[in-house]
Amino acid sequence: MIQSGISAKRRPEYVHTGDCRMVSGRSKPATKAQVMETLQNTAARACEICRADSALGLLDL
Repeated sequence: MIQSGISAKRRPEYVHTGDCRMVSGRSKPATKAQVMETLQNTAARACEICRADSALGLLDL
């Protein structure tokens, strides 16, 4: 899941696993490729609760 911010630009803010308790209504389903691209090319971070980056095998981006 990719969570967008609340600003008018709705930039990606966090990446979550699908079952994370921190997922908000601003989150949308995403593929592994989309998550990788988001983490590498934006200021978005992996959620500190569910550690989506670790769940996908992405330890250091």
